[in-house]
Amino acid sequence: MLKKFIFVLAIIVAIPFVTALFIKKDYQVERVVVINQPVTEVFDYVKYLKNQDNFSKWASMDPDMQKTYRGTDATVGFVSAWASDNPDVGVGEQEIKAITAGQRIDFELRFLSPFQATEPAYMTTAAVGDNQTEVRWGFSGHMDYPMNLMFLFMDFEAMIGADLQQGLDTLKVILEKLP
Repeated sequence: MLKKFIFVLAIIVAIPFVTALFIKKDYQVERVVVINQPVTEVFDYVKYLKNQDNFSKWASMDPDMQKTYRGTDATVGFVSAWASDNPDVGVGEQEIKAITAGQRIDFELRFLSPFQATEPAYMTTAAVGDNQTEVRWGFSGHMDYPMNLMFLFMDFEAMIGADLQQGLDTLKVILEKLP
């Protein structure tokens, strides 16, 4: 009887680990907004990481978070770091890794707490009319085995996507108020 119990228990414990072998480990999230401003105006605003404090949902989640900066904003190598007691914000930093003038900014997000991860993100701008700019904000993520099992219970793409979209919608309001 004890052998059967141990066998059943072993199967129950093994099921999640076997299941995790067949679940994706990576995700990609991208959201888009069209802003009624020329591409130069939009790009010249979003290339400054400090401006994300004005439109990013994460920046607004803890107005008391500690912010520090290293380097020259809007240039490759600039780092914006944050520290918050709010577990939804945590501790981390974002570095500008590449800039294609008027078109694209690539970032590296380094989360330190409440979890550790290093993930790429980007923003692109493209003219879709004389005074209209399409802005894309994207983020990629990875979860190692067996933590990827969380994908069964949480829709990271929807959660992060909603935050990105909220930020883009706020960015649209800010930039469309400019003359």
